[in-house]
Amino acid sequence: MIRIGIINVSDRASQGIYEDIPGKAIVETLNEYLKSTWEKEYAVIPDEQHLIEETMIDMADNRKCCLIITSGGTGPAKRDVTPEATEAVCEKMMPGFGELMRAESLTYVPTAILSRQTAGIRNHTLIVNLPGKPKAIRQCLDAVFPAIPYCIDLLEGPFIECNEEVMKAFRPKNI
Repeated sequence: MIRIGIINVSDRASQGIYEDIPGKAIVETLNEYLKSTWEKEYAVIPDEQHLIEETMIDMADNRKCCLIITSGGTGPAKRDVTPEATEAVCEKMMPGFGELMRAESLTYVPTAILSRQTAGIRNHTLIVNLPGKPKAIRQCLDAVFPAIPYCIDLLEGPFIECNEEVMKAFRPKNI
């Protein structure tokens, strides 16, 4: 079973003040990318580090998500603590994800250098932090997703098959 966690980190969306557009954008994008059947674990939570950590741990350890994608909380504002929560729950950090997402975003906006997206591994789960803007979510996922199925393979997770017309995953050829 392919189980993917989606966490929208937003004070306002968690209070119902804003619609959860970022989380829906992630689901929509994954539905386009994935040929494999998948199940989502979903949460909209406020920008509170302990809640972000608890939700990530629950999705990784109890709900057995092979991938957790967060949106929001990656900027420089005081309440933006998603990267700190990710670092706190992961055994290994994967800085290349954040580097590539910022490089991609810089082709659209100069403020991409303010973003602190990151990624890390908790046990057999890859956690990827995305920005909170739906357009930026798609741009960043388009950039990093080709490496995600192979990363899940290396973590001994389920085989993720992509819709090759939309998203071509990279897997090295057997030698």
